[in-house]
Amino acid sequence: MQKVKLPHQVDPVKSAVKRSDYQGVIASKDLGRLLDAVVRCDDWVNAEVQFSKDAQGLTVFHGHLSTQVSLICQRCNGEFDHALNVDFCFSPVQGSDEIDTLPEAYDPVEVNDHGEVSLLHLFEDELIIALPIIPLHAEEECNIGKDDMTFGKLEPEQERPNPFAVLKELKRDQE
Repeated sequence: MQKVKLPHQVDPVKSAVKRSDYQGVIASKDLGRLLDAVVRCDDWVNAEVQFSKDAQGLTVFHGHLSTQVSLICQRCNGEFDHALNVDFCFSPVQGSDEIDTLPEAYDPVEVNDHGEVSLLHLFEDELIIALPIIPLHAEEECNIGKDDMTFGKLEPEQERPNPFAVLKELKRDQE
């Protein structure tokens, strides 16, 4: 299958009227914030987007993103591969008034002055949100076992004398 690059900007209303479907890829080198958040990312992010009008006449676009990234395990500091699979469903809005009337099933996305949406930024945001908050290997794959981890109580710190105790003594002597 040939890798077709998706457009970076798209007019969702016009695309919904045409019932456009896009299946293609986005070059991960164009996703700078995602690349900063991971160790490594596949060269391509697979993307599918369908534009349509729903029963209420709202413009909607939904689809799926998938790619493979490498992350650093926060338990053992080793690298591991993680698959990112994201489903999304958006409806374009212009201004905060339209957001209130939008059904909960749709996430609002603001259009620019030309009525276009940046698919590149939108997809990058979705992939970043899909990253784990604390990346960890599966326990059976991690180099750090239960025996290597330490748990227990911390010894209380030794009490040091208060450096202002001398002043307290001076005050008592003056009385």
